[in-house]
Amino acid sequence: MRRAVITASATAAGVVLLLSLKPHDPSTAPAISSAGAGSARNTTQDTGQGSTQGTGQGSTQGSGTGAAAGGATQTVTGSAVNTRYGPVQVKVTMAGGRISKIDVVQYPTRDRRDQEINSSAIPQLNQEALAAQSADIDVVSGATYTSDGYTRSLQSALDQVQK
Repeated sequence: MRRAVITASATAAGVVLLLSLKPHDPSTAPAISSAGAGSARNTTQDTGQGSTQGTGQGSTQGSGTGAAAGGATQTVTGSAVNTRYGPVQVKVTMAGGRISKIDVVQYPTRDRRDQEINSSAIPQLNQEALAAQSADIDVVSGATYTSDGYTRSLQSALDQVQK
């Protein structure tokens, strides 16, 4: 009898503890922007996050005035690439045939750890891509999946510019 009371009390305490845990709220993350190699990091609130599922191919869209090689500015959004932790998508602004700005419009923000990792990894990726002027950049240690998604989305945006 004594063992049953202790077991029932422990079970009730465990259920109360489990029910008191609050789930993480996946809030919308700000887009991380990079405007030139020497400028400070700009952040803007992204209002149009869509979901991507399946093959890793998202929507692509481009806007601009003429070809980037002629000195005009062209903005192209790369494919949304699904990673293990969520989609990664970049928007590239080309000016005079060079990458002048990279905005990361989607990246994993499911939990606090994702936000911590990506808050340092994405500015590094932006800086490397601006310096290299291509998607051929090093992976950021600790953010392998985000780095892979970033380079694939960046390459899809650059491929659209070359068409």
